[in-house]
Amino acid sequence: METLSLVIVEDEKLILEELVTTVDWASIGVSVVATAEDGVMGEKIIKEYNPDIVITDIRLPLQDGLTMVSKCPLLDQNVLVLSGYTDFEYTRKAIQLGVYDYLEKPVDDEELLKVCSTLADKIREEHKSEKQEDGAFRINLPTGFHNHQISCIVAYIKENYEKPIGLADAAEYIRLSENHLSTLFKEVTGINFLQYLNGYRLNMAIDMMKEGGVNISEIAPKCGFQNPGYFAKIFKRYFGMTPTQFRDQL
Repeated sequence: METLSLVIVEDEKLILEELVTTVDWASIGVSVVATAEDGVMGEKIIKEYNPDIVITDIRLPLQDGLTMVSKCPLLDQNVLVLSGYTDFEYTRKAIQLGVYDYLEKPVDDEELLKVCSTLADKIREEHKSEKQEDGAFRINLPTGFHNHQISCIVAYIKENYEKPIGLADAAEYIRLSENHLSTLFKEVTGINFLQYLNGYRLNMAIDMMKEGGVNISEIAPKCGFQNPGYFAKIFKRYFGMTPTQFRDQL
């Protein structure tokens, strides 16, 4: 069963601790990757971890939960709102934001787990459908890292993949030695830095070819492959055909 990541944002420390420690998240294949006690920090960790699920209170210090959610569009509606208030305006805004469910406090652990289990099953089905849609022409790269440094490096790759970057550049960016980063990256993700970088670049190339309008010779440098021949070699290694052969099949 695919393990999904969960972020919890709750300003009452006792409730937050109970949500983390007393709910049997492992039984439904969910792992708490981070928590926050105010809306500003909540927004920061949501954008950092990009979790599969978020559970949040509405009344939070610095920024309310619904405003926080509205600033994190990558959540894809996988949000459970907990609140001790039955204010219609809060409920209406939650519905407008498309949150998955709205539960009143105090929420029963079993009820919360049941709702989360249903949501988790929905997410896994969506992930399964995405993989089937992409077929073999997509490299399934690891996600949901429980390590801040590796999350930063992956974000760095996504922001700079079209540039001639390598392990040395990434190590300098995060202020680690190349050996340390290389070992840590493999331990956390299961693959090495270059495999992840090439995999991400190839996925971007696939997207460009599906969109059309760009020549194969232009795609390679746009995806960070400075040598078109190397691009073709790596592409064929992963997909069993050249980029041109793939384009002809589209």
